Amino acid sequence: MSTRPWWQGAAIYQIYPRSFADSNGDGIGDLNGITHHLDYVASLGVDAIWLSPFFTSPMKDFGYDVADYRDVDPIFGTLADFDALVARAHALGLRVIIDQIYSHTSDQHPWFAESRSSRTGDRADWYVWADAKPDGSPPSNWQSVFGGPAWTWDARRRQYYLHNFLKEQPQLHVHLPAVQDALLATARFWLDRGVDGFRLDAINFTMHDPALTDNPPLPDDGRPRTRPFDFQRKLHNQSHADIPRFLERIRALLDGYGDRFTVAEVGGDDSDREMKLFTAGGRRLDSAYGFDFLYADALTPHGVAAAVSAWPVEHGVGWPSWAFENHDAPRAVSRWVDPAHRDAFARMKMLLLICLRGNIFLYYGEELALPQVDLPFAALRDPEAIANWPMTLSRDGARTPMPWIADAPALGFSTAPPWLPIGADHAVLAVDRQQADPQSHLNHTRRLLALRRACPALAIGDCTVLAVTDTLLAYQRQADGQTLLCLFNMGPEPASWQPPAPDDWRVIITINSVECWTLGGYAALVAERIA
Repeated sequence: MSTRPWWQGAAIYQIYPRSFADSNGDGIGDLNGITHHLDYVASLGVDAIWLSPFFTSPMKDFGYDVADYRDVDPIFGTLADFDALVARAHALGLRVIIDQIYSHTSDQHPWFAESRSSRTGDRADWYVWADAKPDGSPPSNWQSVFGGPAWTWDARRRQYYLHNFLKEQPQLHVHLPAVQDALLATARFWLDRGVDGFRLDAINFTMHDPALTDNPPLPDDGRPRTRPFDFQRKLHNQSHADIPRFLERIRALLDGYGDRFTVAEVGGDDSDREMKLFTAGGRRLDSAYGFDFLYADALTPHGVAAAVSAWPVEHGVGWPSWAFENHDAPRAVSRWVDPAHRDAFARMKMLLLICLRGNIFLYYGEELALPQVDLPFAALRDPEAIANWPMTLSRDGARTPMPWIADAPALGFSTAPPWLPIGADHAVLAVDRQQADPQSHLNHTRRLLALRRACPALAIGDCTVLAVTDTLLAYQRQADGQTLLCLFNMGPEPASWQPPAPDDWRVIITINSVECWTLGGYAALVAERIA
C-alpha cells in the first residue's frame, strides 16, 4: 500500500465553508473557522479535505460564480488565512483539495466586463457570444440547468451570451487556447500555494458545439421533468470531443508538481462514458464521480452492483470516486429511509461507503448522520430551489450549519444568527454529544475509516459482485494477499446468504443485528478469508 499514490483509495471530507464554522461572528462560516476545527477532521481518519468555493464572488450561486479566481472572498477571510489553513492541514497529515470552476465565471469577473464591452477587444471572444436569429430569438434552443433558455441578450454587444447555469454565470469559451492558458495559470497559482489537488466542477460543460446546433428532444422515460433542461438530449451545449485535450493539459501541469490529485464532477445522461473518457489512459484526470447515488431515490443492491461493476479493473479504465451526499443533493438518510429506521440505516450506509472500490467522499455532517432540514420558502437561499419551487428539492436543506455544541446558541456554529436556519433535530446529533458516546454514529464512522486504512483490500482491492437480490448485496474485495467478503442487507426485514465453505471466513465487523449469516434489517458484515 505504501507504493500507491496517496489519493488512490483515499477518504476525502468535503467542507462547505459557509456552513462549517464561523470564527468572526457574522453568521457565515469562514476559513479560520475551518482551521480551528481541523483537529476534529483529522480525528475522523480521513486523508484529505475538499473545500467548496471560497473565491471572490457576488454569491449568486454561493461561490460557483467566481469574480476572481485568485483571491479569497472577504466573507471567508484572506489569502493569509488560506495559507494558514493549508499549513495546519498539512501538519495534521491532511491533504487539501479545492474546487476549480472552468466552465463559467461570474458576470462580475473583469474578463466578462471586458468581453461584453466590445466585439474587438483582447478578450472579446473569451465568452460564448452569438448573434440573434433573424427573428430576434436566441441562437439555439439550448436550455439552462436552472431553468429557462441558456442565452441572455446583452445590449452592450447586441448579442446573446451563453450560460448553462444562471444568467449571472456566463460561459467561458474554453475552446480558445488563451482561455485555457488563463485557467491553467489559475491552477498554477493555487498549486504554488500548496494545494494537493482539484475537484473540477461541471467539467463536461467546458466546451460546446461551435456550430450552435439545436439539441434534439429527449424521449420521455417517465421521470419527472421540472425544467425545460429535462426535455432535451444535451448533445451540443456540452460534452464536446475536444474536452479531453484540455484535460491532458491540466494533467501535464499537475504532473510537474508531483503527487497531486484531480477528480472531475461529471453529471448528465452520458456520464458513465464521459467519466471513463476523462480518466482514460493515465494522461487525463485521476478520478471522476457522477450522480449514481447523489440523486438516487433509493439505495438498492442492484443499483450499487451496477455502479461498481461499471468500473472494472482493466488497463486504461480510470479510478472511480463515490459520494452519497454533497452540497447539491439532499441528505441521504432523508432520501433513502424512513425516520424510524434512520439510525440503523445510517450505520449500514456508512459501512457500504467505506467498502466501495475507489475514493470515497464524506460530506460534512455525514459522520453525524445529519438529516435534511426542511426549510420554508422564506428561508431559501438556493437560486435553483427558489426558481423551481416547490418541485425541486432545495439544496439549502443539505447546507445548514454544522452542529458543534448541543446547548450553545446556533449549536456552536456562530455567535450570530446563521445564514441558514439550524436543523431542529440536529442538537441531539451535535459533535459534543456524539464525542462522549462510544456507540455514536460519529465514533462508528471513525472505527470504519480506521478499518479501511488497515485493510488493503478495502483501500485498493479488486471488487467482484457475488450475489444480488432485491434487498441483499454481497461482493468480494481482494488485494495484497487479503480477501474480504462484504455483505449488506438494504431492507428492513431479515435476509440470509452465505458463501460456499462458510467456515473459511472470519467475521471482522458486524453492523446492527447479525447472527451467523443471517442479517437483520439494515445489517451488514465484513469477513476475512482465513483458508
